[in-house]
Formats: sequence, C-alpha cells, structure tokens
Amino acid sequence: MNYPKSFEELIECFKLLPGIGEKNAERLAFAILTFEQEQVDFFSDALKRVKSNIKKCEICNNLSEDKTCLICKDKSRNKEIICVVENAKNLVLFEKAKIFNGVYHVLDGLISPLNGINPEDIKINELVNRIKEEKIKEVILALNPSVEGETTSLYIKKMLEGLDVSITKIAAGIPVGADMEYLDPMTIARAMEGRKEVS
Repeated sequence: MNYPKSFEELIECFKLLPGIGEKNAERLAFAILTFEQEQVDFFSDALKRVKSNIKKCEICNNLSEDKTCLICKDKSRNKEIICVVENAKNLVLFEKAKIFNGVYHVLDGLISPLNGINPEDIKINELVNRIKEEKIKEVILALNPSVEGETTSLYIKKMLEGLDVSITKIAAGIPVGADMEYLDPMTIARAMEGRKEVS
C-alpha cells in the first residue's frame, strides 16, 4: 500500500532504529498519529536535544551533558576502582544492579581486527593514562564474554604489566557469547560479586 509521503517518511525514520522492521515501523508511525500535538512537539524536541546536548565525559567517556558525567562528579564514589565496559549501555546495566560504587571507563568498542577495529581505535590509551595518573588500585574488566571481549581483556592486561594494580574480571554466570545488554541486574550483580584475578 502507498501511504501519504509524510507518513512514509516517518516509517522510513523508524526503520533506521536497530531491531525495527517494516511492520514495527508502521505500528510506531500509526502510534504517533494518536499523539496530542504537544506530545509530538516534545518527542521531536527531545530528539533534537539529545543530538545537540549529549557529549562524552572527558574523564571516563560516558554520556554526559557536561564536560564531566554525574558518576565522575560524585564524590561518594570509590575513585580507586575502575570498571571497564564496552559502551555506555553496559555502564547503565551495572548502575541498575546497584552493586558497584567505583567509577567507570567506557572503551567505545572492542578490539576486532576482522572488523578493522584496532587498539588505537578505542579508548585503551586513555584508560592506561587514567590508571597511572589517578593511582587506581583495581581494574575490573566487565566486557562481553566473546572473542573480541577476551582479546580486548588480554590486551589491556598486557598494557598494564608492571603497574601496581589488581586486574580482575567479572565471573561466570554470564554465558560465553552472550551480549551484556540483554542480561538482568541479578546476573550482573552476581558476576560482579564473583570477580576474579585475570590469569
């Protein structure tokens, strides 16, 4: 069926989102038609604001509206422990589990030569510099249990050789090949509690 041009364009916009196919895009577009005008205005303004206001924290690379994110600003957090995560979505998972009170470092990816992602393409050098400058005592590697995650963990461990820092990784309970963003807070909490030294 041919929809009016503006409606078709809205469907195409929704299809840009991950996991949204033709049918879901149509359903979402029809939902927008039921919104009040002020809801539509809020929705479109929120899209514009998130694109113009969100930047990366200068310290940990987390999402922020300021130079420094809320976690790095929080004086109650233990600044001697860094949890290393692949992306900001994974950071949010650990925050929802409410078990970690240290700080984070967002790599923005994992080493994957097959996909053209090398160590210098993600925030590993920034991590090493933080560990040296901030006198970090423990680095928790909370990366996906995939080939890329393991490769990145081993590379970070090698980069930290000779530094007086404990390197641990989250424990079993996260199946090999699982994607962190689909795990529940309880599984994340158990994995964090049971972390062990990287061998």
